Amino acid sequence: RDSANYAIAECDVLLAIGVRFADRTTGRVEGFAEHAFKIHIDIDASEINKNVKVNLPIIGDAKEVLRLLTNELVKSFRKKSNGAWHRRIKELREVFKESSSSESCCKLKPSRVIKVLNEVFSPGSLIVTTGVGQNQMWAAQHYIAHSPRSFITSGGLGTMGFGLPAAIGAKVACPDKTVVDIDGDGSFLMTVQSLATSVVEDIPIIALVLNNNALGMVRQWQHIMYGGRFIASDLKGIPDLVALAKSFGAEGIRAETYEDLRRALKEAVRSEVATVIDVPIPQDEKVFPMVLPGKTLKEVLLHDPTRRT
Repeated sequence: RDSANYAIAECDVLLAIGVRFADRTTGRVEGFAEHAFKIHIDIDASEINKNVKVNLPIIGDAKEVLRLLTNELVKSFRKKSNGAWHRRIKELREVFKESSSSESCCKLKPSRVIKVLNEVFSPGSLIVTTGVGQNQMWAAQHYIAHSPRSFITSGGLGTMGFGLPAAIGAKVACPDKTVVDIDGDGSFLMTVQSLATSVVEDIPIIALVLNNNALGMVRQWQHIMYGGRFIASDLKGIPDLVALAKSFGAEGIRAETYEDLRRALKEAVRSEVATVIDVPIPQDEKVFPMVLPGKTLKEVLLHDPTRRT
């Protein structure tokens, strides 16, 4: 989130646990949390100072180190207050409540689609997986996870096609949970053959496909960085995802209104086979915040810089 980017840029102490400090999360390394005292905990010594130079490296098992660290922090901060920092975090969250494109008159808004998912299902009843691309970003921003290990995504690894097979695996592990793959049409098509496994092995999952007929994140980068010179990012609505789902013996539903979506989600929960819900969204809907290559986290884009106001 944009508020988190600014919080990292402004913090005094940064505690990093088992992270790679990859450029997809740091932006330009020289400007990453440049005023912070950096503490890096990792069991693998080769990860320390590999990408970001830190002030205090701690080599060890994260669980054991955190147990020891927590005990010391409780003693140290018993008489101190972080009220000013908490107020700053709250202020940042208020400033950056929503950073996506305006509502389309004819297609559904991705952020609201995911909020409908939050509304339809009771807290703690879902496991959500994601594909990769804009769908992954919208899911991370707007889905409310209520318990550990209930939001499963490939993170910065960028593994397209991850969402559907991950959903099948999660359903096998937790058969009493409703499992929803929040996906994009491009990512979904990478491993759509996994629907056969779902149907043949009686593993009923739900694939909620945010369908913009494009490789959305690729298209967004081509629009912003290359002046709208698009290549190989328009999928032209092929194939028909509803028909494709039915050809596998799964259910296929197209939701063109929010009420359609609510109804489709409720039907999918009752289904004994996998259900693919095709949700048309605008092709040029963009996801923000976005940090361009060579920029720092404080240089985050909050809206389309090419948009005329």
